[in-house]
Amino acid sequence: MNTKYIWLLIILIGFSACNEPEDVLKGTSEEPEVVVELPALTAGSADFSNYVAIGASFTAGFTDSALFKASQENSFPNILAQQFSNIGGGAFTQPLMNDNIGGIAVGGVQLPGSSVGPRLVFGGAGPVPLSSVIGPVTSTTDLLVNNPTGPFNNMGVPGAKSFHLLFDGYGNLGNLNLGLANPYFIRMASSPTATILGDAMAQNPTFFTLSEIGGNDVLGYATSGGDGSNTITPSAGPPGVGFDQTFGFLVSTLTSGGAKGIVTNVPYVTDLPHFTTVPNNALEIDAATAGQLTGFFQAVAGIFTQVLIAQMVPPAQAQAIASQYAIPFSEGKNRWIIDVPVTQTNPLGFRQMTEDELLVLTIDQDALAQGYGSVALSNEVLQVLGLLQAGGTPTPQQGALVIGAVNGIDDGDALDSDELAEIKNATDAYNATIAAIANANENVALVDLNSILGEASTTGISSGDFTLTTNLVTGGAVGLDGIHLTARGYAVMANEILKVIDAAFGSNFEASGNLVNAGDYPTNYHPTLQ
Repeated sequence: MNTKYIWLLIILIGFSACNEPEDVLKGTSEEPEVVVELPALTAGSADFSNYVAIGASFTAGFTDSALFKASQENSFPNILAQQFSNIGGGAFTQPLMNDNIGGIAVGGVQLPGSSVGPRLVFGGAGPVPLSSVIGPVTSTTDLLVNNPTGPFNNMGVPGAKSFHLLFDGYGNLGNLNLGLANPYFIRMASSPTATILGDAMAQNPTFFTLSEIGGNDVLGYATSGGDGSNTITPSAGPPGVGFDQTFGFLVSTLTSGGAKGIVTNVPYVTDLPHFTTVPNNALEIDAATAGQLTGFFQAVAGIFTQVLIAQMVPPAQAQAIASQYAIPFSEGKNRWIIDVPVTQTNPLGFRQMTEDELLVLTIDQDALAQGYGSVALSNEVLQVLGLLQAGGTPTPQQGALVIGAVNGIDDGDALDSDELAEIKNATDAYNATIAAIANANENVALVDLNSILGEASTTGISSGDFTLTTNLVTGGAVGLDGIHLTARGYAVMANEILKVIDAAFGSNFEASGNLVNAGDYPTNYHPTLQ
């Protein structure tokens, strides 16, 4: 009996062993799992053994109005270096800050300015200073105490303009109070007379990225509202002065030893949320106030017509010049008044904003809420105007009241149409130079950062399970300062660079599955991160 069952078991096992895998699945809805074999990662003609990144804020990993350890660790060059390490890339050293507060101190005293202050955090409704959430903070990164020792593979210096990369006093602490040095480069320069390019070349890079050169050359002008305090770098001029020759010298020097590399062009900075978040038609008024304001500005125009006629300007010409000040208002949203340069055609130096003109994110919110300053005292203002119309002479205090009433948004808080044109023209000129130089050098490939950020500002960029836009706070691509990318944005930028490296130099980061997952990187940092 036992023998019979043993033989039966042997027969059943034999039948099972003879079945093909397809037979087991017959009659079921299951399909065999398809395993896609990815090709092995190859470097193509590029040598990633010594990668050096040269640039400004984006290269450094600047975000949320600050540079701090976590942001540096999520910089796009560090993300690239991690992928390069899979195919022969060496160590990638960064000049890490001393904390996650952000900002720089000198002898325990925090340096002033938004570019060297503690980071911004999300305060529930929008960006707020870290100190408003956790209390007073002072950076422990101190130029007199704890500067790191190089050399550094990440030579990104926040705030650097194109010509700063060649300036041999940019890392000299003695030049800081003169406005001729950069605190970020002071803490990483090999000597007080070193240059950014020189310290990069001293490492004999085999591969490089030269990113966002030219961005700060227009950004400073834009963030200052084109008020003249921060001018645009001219295209023409020798290396270290004009953009064209400076950029050409940077590329020829970096490739002189046979290194290959990536250059990026300059985005239209005015597409960034620093310039698109605050609407220029945010003056919302009721019908009574609209009528009052309309009457006020009509009175200004009428009085100015008489002033011009008294100055022997022909009446028709006087009326044409003054008519621009008869600004009509309606119930609901209206556009702000902005200060503009005094010219022959605009002698009073103010007008209403047009649809395409922009306000900066850092505009004084209190002033914005107050609207037109002394217009709140419009009854008194109109009394003064009546006095003028009757031929009377106002007191200096009454005259100041009228001036205050027509004082609009300061020049430093707005970009008018002429200033926007200057920014675009300079950016287009820079990008034409960058493209020409990249196309003329077989060791250089161009990443169109302008198009990438332009796409993010319009349709959004899809990456994995996310669509990143440039909307402030909610978009995911741009940090809380409205200018610099989030860690997730830098990850997307790294992927775009890897794709161009594949196309230009024959590597296969994308095909071999070696792009990064942007979803693994944060869009913001918690206030408790110290």
